[in-house]
Amino acid sequence: MYFLGVGTAAPATVYTQAQCYDALRISPQFEALERRSRGLLQRLLLGNNGIDTRALALDTLTEVFAADPDVLHRRFARHAPRLAHEAAQRALTDAGVSAAEIDAVIVSTCTGYLCPGLSSYVIESLGLAHDVVALDLVGQGCGAALPNFRTSEALLAARRCDRVLSICVEVCSAAFYIDDDPGVLVSACLFGDGAGAAVLGREPSGNGRRVRWQAAESSTDPAHRDVLRFEQRNGMLRNILAPEVPDRAARSAAEVLDKVLTRESLTRENISTWIWHSGGKKVLEALQREIDLDADSVRWSSEVLREYGNVSSACVYFVLEAALRGAAQPGWWWMSSFGAGFSCHGALLEVGIA
Repeated sequence: MYFLGVGTAAPATVYTQAQCYDALRISPQFEALERRSRGLLQRLLLGNNGIDTRALALDTLTEVFAADPDVLHRRFARHAPRLAHEAAQRALTDAGVSAAEIDAVIVSTCTGYLCPGLSSYVIESLGLAHDVVALDLVGQGCGAALPNFRTSEALLAARRCDRVLSICVEVCSAAFYIDDDPGVLVSACLFGDGAGAAVLGREPSGNGRRVRWQAAESSTDPAHRDVLRFEQRNGMLRNILAPEVPDRAARSAAEVLDKVLTRESLTRENISTWIWHSGGKKVLEALQREIDLDADSVRWSSEVLREYGNVSSACVYFVLEAALRGAAQPGWWWMSSFGAGFSCHGALLEVGIA
C-alpha cells in the first residue's frame, strides 16, 4: 500500500491559549469552580504545555459556556462534514487523483454521531460514485487513524479497490464544557478541531514521492480501558483522562515499535523520521524517556501540537503532512497513534523518491 496524497483541514477561527484563559476568567462558570480547578486552568492555559494556538469551531469563545447536548450536537453536525470534505479535497489534489477514481471511503470519528454517517456527507460533497465502498468507524478515539489505514490496506490487498480515501475528523469542541472534573478541564485546554485525509493505493504515484506502508502492529489492553475513554453524562460526551495516560502510552508505543522492528530485522537506530500522535507535551516527553529519543525525534509532532493542540485521531495526518512538506530525511519512518481502549498502533513506512 502507498500513500498517494495527504491533506488536512482546520477551522479558520484560531485562538491563543491566553485568549482562552481570558475568556474563561470572566465567565460565570469560572467563579463557580473550585479553587483547585481554577488553578489547573491557569497552569494549563498560561503555562508551558507545548501549545500556542488551537483552531476551534467556535465563532466566539463564549460559545463554550452555553453548552448543552443539542448545542454540542449541532456543532459537530455543522463542522465535521465540512472539515472532512476540505481535508479530503486537499488529499485528492495532492495525489493528483479525481473523485471518480476513488473506490472506497473510510471515515473515523469519536466526537459526535451522525446516522447516516459522515461517509454519506463526503460522498455527496466530493461527488464520489454511488457504488463506492463506504465505511464509518467509531469508538477508537485518538488512535483511530492507523486502524483506518489498516482497513484500507485490507481492501487494497483483497484487490477490491485500487484507491481508498481515508479520513479522520474530530470536532473536539463538540465535547467542551466546564466543571470540576480534571479530565474535562484538561480536555478543554489541550484539544483542537481538525481533519486529516489520505489517498491510499495499491501502486505508487508518479509525483516523485514514494511512501510505502511496510508493516503494522496494534495492541489493545481492555484491563486499562477506563484510563482513557469517553462516557455519556447528562447527554454529553465526557472525556475520561487519567494522569497515568502519558506513561502508559509510551510503554505501549515502545512495545508495538519493538515488535515490528524485530519482525522486520531493524533497530530503533534505523528509523530516520518519527510520526507520533501529538497527544500532549507530557505524552511526547514520556515517549522520549521510554524510547530514548532526542527532541528532534518528536520535532514534527511538537510543531503540530504547538499550532493546533491535540486534534485527536487527525493528529498523525497533520504530522505526516508536516514531515513530507518539511523534507524530513527519507528512509524508514515510524508512525504511531494511541488512545481509547487502552489501544496503541504503529506502522513502518518506507519513504523515498520514486
